[in-house]
Amino acid sequence: MKLGGRNARWLVAGIGLIPFVALCVAAATGSLGADPPEKILNETGEWALRTLILSLAITPVRRWTGLSGLAPHRRTFGLLAYFYASLHFSSYLVFDLGFDWGELGHSIAERPYITVGFATWLMLTPLALTSTRRAIRRWGRRWTVLHRLAYGAVCGAVIHFLWSVKADPTEPLIYGGL
Repeated sequence: MKLGGRNARWLVAGIGLIPFVALCVAAATGSLGADPPEKILNETGEWALRTLILSLAITPVRRWTGLSGLAPHRRTFGLLAYFYASLHFSSYLVFDLGFDWGELGHSIAERPYITVGFATWLMLTPLALTSTRRAIRRWGRRWTVLHRLAYGAVCGAVIHFLWSVKADPTEPLIYGGL
């Protein structure tokens, strides 16, 4: 199997969905712990950040190792990041706000970590929507410029995580260092 071949991309996507499947199994078996909504919110947020960092790490790793076959996996990890970020946002909307769109607007306006988190999700949205080969060809050089939003998104995700922790900031700082 080639490093960047179609089968490898499916394998990477499948592996990237394991945390989602594990959450679903834990939810179905009632083993999410004392606060299931909080567990879902935290897990989806952390996996969004992890996969976003992995997508951005592909380029330097590819340059240092010469493994050009890694390049297609940027898209896979980027789409996984958007998937987990969307689950994270949806979890907040459902569990914390009860689908109250007015409260969402209030939270975005009044709570800086929510503002940054929502802005980060908004930055990821056009990246996911333009991740197709057709969009890459159609947008040309503008596609590259647009996809630099990923760097702003990872910074926003780290800030969101840092501002949302209530005690020890070590973990978000480690992600920030990465």
